Amino acid sequence: MPVGRASDPRRRSQGETPAQRRAERARRNAAGGKSSGKRPGRQSSSRPRPRSSTGGAFKLSSTRRAAGLAMLFCVMALSVSVPLRTYLSQRADLSAQEQQIADLTQQVGDLEKRKEELSDPAQLEAEARARLGYVRPGETPYIVQVPTAPAPPPPPAESADDGLPWYEELWNSVTGKES
Repeated sequence: MPVGRASDPRRRSQGETPAQRRAERARRNAAGGKSSGKRPGRQSSSRPRPRSSTGGAFKLSSTRRAAGLAMLFCVMALSVSVPLRTYLSQRADLSAQEQQIADLTQQVGDLEKRKEELSDPAQLEAEARARLGYVRPGETPYIVQVPTAPAPPPPPAESADDGLPWYEELWNSVTGKES
């Protein structure tokens, strides 16, 4: 469509030119102020039209907007919670593994020190005598046993027969009462 021509089919059928349209607009502005954009023949009501409560870019009510934001917040919280939980559990696992590595390193150091001690023949002989009871040929081994005090006899058992029927004894044992 060429520039400057009216796109409204009603105007084309009337055969108005752009100059005529400008003159008509100027006449309306001079007569009653700016054009209200209403068609002639319609009467405007004296009461202002109530504004709808819709607003924003998507023309949603405030309740719908709040519900949408709440849903968006929940989705974001759920999408962040799983990776966050995984991250925190992996951090806990990592610290446990680091602690285990430190313990094992300490244990390796102790075992290497013990290996150094046992490489000495005198230390090896002392260990064999103390722990395994080895003796050199020609030596007489003696084992000394220290006498222990006899255990005191157990106290005599009290008779369970207090003259109560068996069901009362059972109930007393359940409730914790002593007869």
